[in-house]
Parts: sequence; C-alpha cells; structure tokens
Amino acid sequence: MTERFLVDFFYAQQLGHAIEALQYCVGHAAAVPGREVSVLLNAATPTELATWCPAVSAVFPVAAPFLEPDPHARERLAGVPRDWDRVVDDTRRHQPFQLDLFPGMRDHYAASDAHLRPRTGRSVVGADRAGYLPHQPVRLDLPVAAREAATRRLGGDARPRIAVLPAGSSDPSLYPSVGSWRLVLDALAAAVPGLQLVLLGRLARDERSSTSWGRDDVDALLAHRSHPVDCVDVPLAEQLAVVEACDILLAPHSGFGMAALAVGTPWLALSGGRWFEYWSNSGVPFRSVLPDLQRYPAFSQFDPADVVVDGDDGPRTPSMTRARVREDLDRLVAAARELLAGDLTHEQALRDYHRDLRAAVGGDAVWSIDGVHAAYP
Repeated sequence: MTERFLVDFFYAQQLGHAIEALQYCVGHAAAVPGREVSVLLNAATPTELATWCPAVSAVFPVAAPFLEPDPHARERLAGVPRDWDRVVDDTRRHQPFQLDLFPGMRDHYAASDAHLRPRTGRSVVGADRAGYLPHQPVRLDLPVAAREAATRRLGGDARPRIAVLPAGSSDPSLYPSVGSWRLVLDALAAAVPGLQLVLLGRLARDERSSTSWGRDDVDALLAHRSHPVDCVDVPLAEQLAVVEACDILLAPHSGFGMAALAVGTPWLALSGGRWFEYWSNSGVPFRSVLPDLQRYPAFSQFDPADVVVDGDDGPRTPSMTRARVREDLDRLVAAARELLAGDLTHEQALRDYHRDLRAAVGGDAVWSIDGVHAAYP
C-alpha cells in the first residue's frame, strides 16, 4: 500500500523557502521507495516550483496571512486532505521567537494540528523516525516550452554565459548599487572574451517576492557596454531555463541562487548582507566570495543589518558598499573563471567554503540545511 506523506511547510513567501521545502520532500521520498510525498506551501510562494520537482506528488497552496494573526486559519485548510499516513512540519513551528515574529504561521500550525489526521504520527522535516535521507540532490524538471523560449532568447551559439541577479527581495541597502554592479560587469567583460551577460529579476509588485530594484536601475545595467540580455520580468519557468542554459548565476544571497543550483547551474555568490549561504545541492559546484567581516560587517541574520551612507550610492550595509565590491573584484573574477573552466568539484567547493566561513564567523555560528557543515570542521 502506498504511503501518503505530507510536508507542511507554511513559511515566508520568498522563493528560497520553497527550495528548502523541496530539499526535505526529496529526502523523505528517497528514504522510502514508492512513498507519495506532497507539500503544503504558503500560496504567496512560487508554488509552481514544487510541480517541477519529480519527488513531489502534489502541492497544496494555502492563501493565508503570515505576518498578521489569522482568525480564519482553519477555514483556509478546507482544500487540504485531512487524512495522511504521516505529516512532518517545518522545524520553525517549534521556535517560539518565530511564532512571536510571525503570528500567521503560529495560527496556521494550530489550525493544521486540528485539521490533519496523520495515521502514524507527526514530526518535523528531516526527522529520522519519519524516514529521511539527507544530502539528496534537488533537481527541477522545467517545462519544455520554457527551455525552448530560453534558447530563443540566448541564441544557440557556444559561448560563455553568466546570468546576473543584482538584487533580491529585501531592502535595497542589502545589495550592491548600480554603480557597483557596473564595476562588476566591466571586470567580467574584460576578463572573459566573448562573454554573454544576462540580467534577471522581477519588478512586479504583488504578494510574491520581487527584486527590490526599480525600472531605472535595471535600465541602467541593460545600457552597459556588454549589452546584457534582458530577461527581467519574464515568467519564472523561463528565467530558470535561462539560468539552466548559463554557465553561472552571479547573485548576492538570494533564494534564486538556491534555485539555480536546483537546475544544475553553479552559483557565484557575492556574499554579505544579513545571511550567509547555508544550502548546497549535491554535485553542483559553487563559490561564495565572503567579505572581510572586520572591515565590512555582515550576517546579522534576524537582527537588523548595520547601514552606512555610501556616497552617491546612498544607504548600504557595509558588505555591499562600493569599497567592498571594488576590493573583491579580483576574487570575484577569479571565481567566475574557475567555475567557467568546469574544474571545481562540489566537494572542493564545500570544503573551501566552510573553512572560510568558520574562519570568518566562528565555528559555533555556522549552520546549514541537512547539517552539511558538520562534515567540514
């Protein structure tokens, strides 16, 4: 008899959290052959990601507030089947500070406890007793039409390609300025003959996460002498297909970087801001260019980030100032060349990254999904 298994992962709408949920879906599916794994997600998340993950049998979007209390949380679960063999929850539901920060999540899980009827029990994602294999590769099988559209946008010629996501969905101060990105594009174009650059992002403002930049910022980078291909605001499936067709995604810390790894494309992270990189995908190499934290403080996580006035660039967290970007240009270019050459292994990338991250923040401060960091003391 097929086991029906639900991953209840109601959290913030950012794309990266959907990728986290898929990591657990894949691990739980791999542990028990034939198990049918479904996932419940915040409907404001790009839930279509789950439909492109072969390990997921069904996805249940729940449209509910996250930051505010939800007196109607039970009603919102009407479309979710009640009976399952087993249910596992996002571990954050058991963290009191998260429940205080996000009352909508608190109310969702209270309602979920009452609505769902797991036959063999309820635990958390990654729990051994629920059957889980860590460190499984997450791969997205994108629609054929999206891949065909990506080929039309990029052309079919063989040349090095780097997709660039200049900002994520957080405050603009947490990402480099247009002027800093011009320096980066200048350096890459000079270092890599024949390079095709591709600009990504989402300017639409709705319940989903959007790039915090505006149209003028995007247009300023599209006017760069390297003539980047404009893939801003194309559908998510097509943007991911473009990334899949590129050799590298270059981006600050962003959930989109996690999605790039899930389509098999190395992520070159201009690391900094509030979060260090805490997820890897088995077999896909990556590089994180970490800032000098003594000079450019970063990784405040849930605490507010320090912000300084960076000349004409305006407010910036120190690790995203023009001085920091200029200082690390050589490292960024070297990492891009290394990834383009294709010689870096996933194992070496993990080893180098966790060595450098431990040196930067201290071993006790390091954490990762599936505890990947534990293998690199």
